[in-house]
Amino acid sequence: MTARYPSPLDHLVARRYALDPSGAVPAIGEETGPAIGEETGPAIGEETGPAIGEENKTETLRSMLDHRSCRSYVDEPVDDEMLDLVLAAAFSTPSKSDLQQCSVIVVDDPVRRGAVAELIPAMPWIAEAARFLIFCGDSRRIRQVAHQHGTPFANDHLDAVLNAAADAAMHLSSFIWAAESVGLGTCPISVIRNHIDEVADIVELPDHVFPFAGMCVGWPKELRRLSPRLPPTVTVHRDRYDDRDAAALVADYDRRRAGDYQPRPDQQVDVERWGAAEFYGWSTEKARMVARRERDQLARFLRDRGFGLE
Repeated sequence: MTARYPSPLDHLVARRYALDPSGAVPAIGEETGPAIGEETGPAIGEETGPAIGEENKTETLRSMLDHRSCRSYVDEPVDDEMLDLVLAAAFSTPSKSDLQQCSVIVVDDPVRRGAVAELIPAMPWIAEAARFLIFCGDSRRIRQVAHQHGTPFANDHLDAVLNAAADAAMHLSSFIWAAESVGLGTCPISVIRNHIDEVADIVELPDHVFPFAGMCVGWPKELRRLSPRLPPTVTVHRDRYDDRDAAALVADYDRRRAGDYQPRPDQQVDVERWGAAEFYGWSTEKARMVARRERDQLARFLRDRGFGLE
């Protein structure tokens, strides 16, 4: 039997891929689906398609398909009990070979948090969110385990960095889904890697641990508009990699994502360098973004912290 997601999710899938003809994105407070705890569909036992165990899993899909970043928070705390619960869910994430190479720094000290925020003044939400965390790739702990058992750490090369980075990325993603499932808003902050030395010093990271990304979390005041993604005709490949039609598909995505909206020239990335584009779509913006050179210090930082990159 071929399973199919229920029709209420068709709209969310279409909207995520910029296929919704209306392009409408409900604002907070408008109808976007039942609230947490409210009835979300037919009761268990009613006809909804194959169930997994005895639970209807649609709400998880609905939440993921409706994900938006949050950069504006109400002035209410996220207590330790709630944060610990969300972190427990995040740390339930799969880990490469069960090596568990992710660590999280909860930055509660206002001096340390303020120091991180001062490095990135363009992102005031770092200081404004109820809590701020730093997800780290952690190769230190497993090296200590090996030393304690008298065995060598034989794979001290680039894969040690990739494994720890992959663990941090997966745990960060799981943290987002877990936080959103209880109504929290999140915003990951990858730009801390632009200041990797300073951030590592602020939270006193030892050798073989590196900051992967920051994470703002709090109760949302306002969510950003939904960001449509490239369609699966671009990102999902069958049996082999095939990007023969990518240029045309991305151009079509540009048009659908932009709709009737075009930013002013002063809102375009590096307009002084590239000039004002007549049509400014996703690909134009991202091409300009990756034309900026940054983070040349990462390899040096990792070597200084004891990683081999061969």
